Amino acid sequence: MTGPRLTAHGQGPRGLRRFTGPRPPRQETCELCGVPVREDGHRHLVETERRALVCACTACALLFDRPGAATGRFRAVPDRYLTDPDRPLDESAWEVLQIPVGVAFFFRNAALDRLVALYPSPAGATESELDPETWQRVLGPGRLSALLRPDVEALLLRRQEGGRTDCYLVPIDICYELVGRMRLLWQGFDGGAEARAALREFFEQVERRAGAVPTEALRS
Repeated sequence: MTGPRLTAHGQGPRGLRRFTGPRPPRQETCELCGVPVREDGHRHLVETERRALVCACTACALLFDRPGAATGRFRAVPDRYLTDPDRPLDESAWEVLQIPVGVAFFFRNAALDRLVALYPSPAGATESELDPETWQRVLGPGRLSALLRPDVEALLLRRQEGGRTDCYLVPIDICYELVGRMRLLWQGFDGGAEARAALREFFEQVERRAGAVPTEALRS
């Protein structure tokens, strides 16, 4: 979208009011077909070559939800949330992973054929430089890791007080949503009270949506 254009009529006080008063929400459009997208019909695709999220309408997203469509340029982000409380991560996991903050997410990059680790920071999503074999050693044996779909889902980890680490399988777009929220709210060294409250609310929503690992995975 192009920015607002100033005209001769818009240079006076009446024209300035549109910049100083409340602005209407921007209408999202599908980046594939260009139609307006309602909030309840908003889907995301992953453009795998650029590792970028693309907004899509339901109709376009369904084209990439079909079997066999996961090998093309775009992949639809699914809407499943899973947890595996019967197999928590070892309490030493965070020390092994060497993530400097209490939240991180991991996804399998199909092009690189390995896990990639990212965590929120004041600068946005920061990639961990730890040896990928170490992440695989910590996360690989888990059932959630076995269910992870490349590029479109992530393992979202949060370290709790007392050393416990919660792990969820989530759509990858919510991880980038979290990164954006933390970047916007972050204050000082530890993020500040507002960022911590937003983080708490975010994980409460994830917890409410997360279901147990499917029965067929429990047999593996």
